[in-house]
Amino acid sequence: MSSIKQNIEQVISEITAASEKCGRTENSVQLLAVSKTKPIAAIDEAIAAGQLAFGENYVQEGVDKIQHFADHPQAAQLSWHFIGPIQSNKTRPIAEHFDWVHSVDRLKIARRLSEQRPAHLPPLNVLLQVNTSGEASKSGIRFDELAALADDIAALPNLVLRGLMSIPQKAEDYDSQLAAFRALADAQQKLQAKHPQLDTLSMGMSGDMEAAIAAGSTIVRIGTAIFGARDYSNAQA
Repeated sequence: MSSIKQNIEQVISEITAASEKCGRTENSVQLLAVSKTKPIAAIDEAIAAGQLAFGENYVQEGVDKIQHFADHPQAAQLSWHFIGPIQSNKTRPIAEHFDWVHSVDRLKIARRLSEQRPAHLPPLNVLLQVNTSGEASKSGIRFDELAALADDIAALPNLVLRGLMSIPQKAEDYDSQLAAFRALADAQQKLQAKHPQLDTLSMGMSGDMEAAIAAGSTIVRIGTAIFGARDYSNAQA
């Protein structure tokens, strides 16, 4: 059974290979280790292996982990990303503890995050989640809603709009995966004319990472390939 360190090395090797294949520069794609439902000990192992960016889906679980690692020798280098659906009554702990939020899809949520971001912290980095497939079951906004929402969020004082995120409809073939990711990359490119600070595309997981990188992803979200299968029995909302 491979260790978390070995798994991280393998994933980074795959990211590097995919980047080289499509002519991307070295280190242009960040690995976000999705640590939801995983114990402190597993995150400790990942940090020891050099992994510093972690993604959490559940607010209280994520806050508990952030607080636990606040005294870690590498605490200042750790980056905590909230990547799950956001309920209005959960915005305060997200604003107070996380460095990034990938799943903003409503102005109401963005306003609350901005209002509740503590003054002593830097602005919160946010991504707009786009529903690229139009599935009713998926979170995210439509492409035709992007420009207006980006304008509104960019004006909020305690947020920095950094880019877009998507969880596209599952597709087994590379061409379908690539088309979905390119649609998101094209949307971001259009927004950059007015919002040049948009430099982040959070897209791609274990099964579609190569296509995401070819389309321009700058953050790939990998969980099971690093930590193994998830146990949801102790998940905290």
